[in-house]
Amino acid sequence: QQVNPMAVSNSSNALQSTFYLTGIPGYEEFHHLISIPFCLLYLAGIMGNCTILHIIRTDSRLHEPMYYFLAMLSLTDMGMSMPTMVSVFRVLWSISREIQFNICVVQMFFIHTFSFTESSVLLAMALDRYVAICHPLRYATILTPRLITKIGIVALLRSAFAMIPLLARLAYFPFCRSHILSHSYCLHQDMIRLACADTKFNVVYGLVLITVLWGMDSLGIFVSYVFILHSVLRIASHEGRLKALNTCASHISAVLILYVPMIGLSLVHRFAKHSSPLIHIFMAHIYLLIPPVLNPIIYSVKTKQIRQGVLHFLFPKKH
Repeated sequence: QQVNPMAVSNSSNALQSTFYLTGIPGYEEFHHLISIPFCLLYLAGIMGNCTILHIIRTDSRLHEPMYYFLAMLSLTDMGMSMPTMVSVFRVLWSISREIQFNICVVQMFFIHTFSFTESSVLLAMALDRYVAICHPLRYATILTPRLITKIGIVALLRSAFAMIPLLARLAYFPFCRSHILSHSYCLHQDMIRLACADTKFNVVYGLVLITVLWGMDSLGIFVSYVFILHSVLRIASHEGRLKALNTCASHISAVLILYVPMIGLSLVHRFAKHSSPLIHIFMAHIYLLIPPVLNPIIYSVKTKQIRQGVLHFLFPKKH
């Protein structure tokens, strides 16, 4: 009996597979123009977060728990968006649409790991605000540099180890259907729809992962703010209440900036599979590019010490 070469190819290890990324369908002739705003957004995100990190590192007045967590937020923002830069511009500049399976998996690992890590960092920042407002006299003794370092390491390891079973299974899937991905970078939920195998584990595990990790983090943030509001409402002066709440404004904005696009992208992939590809692409890029661009701006505008640091960095002679 002869063996069908296509059958061998289809059932071969996914490590041998080449996938093809997609730009903006129907607008291929405008890809070079479309790349300009993408380039500006990537540059704004990198420059903004690097500026925040530089200011926190060099200004000894900012060596406090709140700013250490802000530095973690900047690192996770860049860790989530930067792995996609090369593949996005390779597609938009018509260099190549091809991406090898192993590179795709590494890209997915960084995107999803840092996405979950950022959620954990936002929880840590909520706890920081809770301690600062509800237990101000114990703030420095509770949130020690040692504890902050442990929180950062645990947040990263928790997210990384959680992703390993999900991505490891992809290596055993045959991809006998189309190898064309929906985006200009790799997402797990995009790749499993191409597999010719039972993907129930990946689908269920992915949903459990999102529910447990995002669910625990968002619940922790919500509970922290319940205690914060309870404490703030006990402050006698109206001005004091506003001042206390104002210290949380930047963090609340960062939470919304991460969770709203994240939930939107998940809903689009789950329940709007047959909608216009442009909606999927638009949501995917908002999810990756908006947090790194907006978080440094919000913290620079709303946090006096960061704003002063940015002005001093940009105009050293005037400040």
